[in-house]
Amino acid sequence: MSMSNLVGKPSPSRLQALVQGALGKPCKSLLVGPGPGLDAAILQTADGRVMAIAEDPIFPAPGLPLDIMGWFTVHIGASDIAVTGVKPEFMTYTLLLPLGCPEEDARTIISSISRAAEDLGISIVGGHTGWYGAVTVPTVGGVTVWGTADQDAWISPGGAKDGDLILMTKGPCIEAAALLSIVHHERLQGNISEEMLATLRARVDQITVVEDALHAFKVGGVHAMHDATEGGVQGGLWEMSTSSGLPVMVDFDGVEIPADIVALARELDFDPWQAISEGTLLAAVEPEQVQEVQRVWADLGIDSYILGKFDSSLKENTVLKNGQSQPLLEPDSDPFWDLFFAGLQ
Repeated sequence: MSMSNLVGKPSPSRLQALVQGALGKPCKSLLVGPGPGLDAAILQTADGRVMAIAEDPIFPAPGLPLDIMGWFTVHIGASDIAVTGVKPEFMTYTLLLPLGCPEEDARTIISSISRAAEDLGISIVGGHTGWYGAVTVPTVGGVTVWGTADQDAWISPGGAKDGDLILMTKGPCIEAAALLSIVHHERLQGNISEEMLATLRARVDQITVVEDALHAFKVGGVHAMHDATEGGVQGGLWEMSTSSGLPVMVDFDGVEIPADIVALARELDFDPWQAISEGTLLAAVEPEQVQEVQRVWADLGIDSYILGKFDSSLKENTVLKNGQSQPLLEPDSDPFWDLFFAGLQ
């Protein structure tokens, strides 16, 4: 695929080539900078603490209320901070609106962002709002979230250790399942039961890992966490392996994918392990702490699974999938985007 035909984020190697040498002035206080699967930057602050900071764009999905877009804005941004073990504290955002968009709609989005931020204890400290001819739908051009922590109270998606077990919350394809069930609703009716369609739509509320990540980190023994966004669980595992320098062995066949997601993937003909899954947390956990982490998640009503482990003795990343052992390769295009835009036509 040429870059001109690309939909969504480029593959990690393409993105690295795109931004290589274009990161401005070198910064001595930068502890974790841009890299595959690194959800947030980590900076050393003058008082000896650290700051985690991340940014994301937020696009609307037709069929979803505007106040849900506000909820997405906060939780998607905050999730990138939470996977470092740092509590999100502050945010700014840019709200771009099309000409003719009623101020009432803008107020709905702004109010929902404020409510979601307050629920998570996040202060909105700046931003930008405006109406522009180049904008066709309400869009958050960027949400920046950050928080601070003690010097030794944070982790990185690249911090996995040899022998760590890999845990996954909720299941694969969470974001893709929720949004595709909405934009393809007419196509799916009659092929998937109304009960399953309702379950799929309700997964909108699962598109966050703030709770998953912060509670797991408090348990201890969690060395790395990552939000399985574009490229899905399969891509997220490759990113964690690459950033940590450790191969992984994972068993997808040992996981019972939720029935509603299986049905959706079958009807739309895509691989749920490769589709965007904001809301799915991947965690590298020392074996002795796995049971306690899973117990904490269970108490919160969060399902979890053991996918595999980081193993330095392996020669390459390996996945058991559809009865076959195969290499776990760098993610390329995410099947979500073509399906999402097809559903808008």
